Amino acid sequence: MARRRRGGRTAGRPPAPQGPGGPRHPRPPRVRVPRRRLGPVRDADPREREVLRLVAEGYNNRRIAEALFISPKTASVHVSNILGKLGVTSRTQAAALAHREGLPTS
Repeated sequence: MARRRRGGRTAGRPPAPQGPGGPRHPRPPRVRVPRRRLGPVRDADPREREVLRLVAEGYNNRRIAEALFISPKTASVHVSNILGKLGVTSRTQAAALAHREGLPTS
């Protein structure tokens, strides 16, 4: 805690300018913006973008596998890789990010 000098002022700090309604230049509130770890949708390869498009449309792994002619396990691996690349933890977050980034849907 800062020590006070005579006169009530805190040592080392000038007094804040005051106007009729309080400080003249109030600080804006701090806003924490979460950062993606590895990059946006455009960093994904074409196959991953295709899988992400299907995830954004609400497809589960079985339906993704049928649409892309791959096994459900391969679809699951693709989805896991996408989540890791985008730095998100759920399919819903990945779909929201794809929508924000403007990934086209069919």
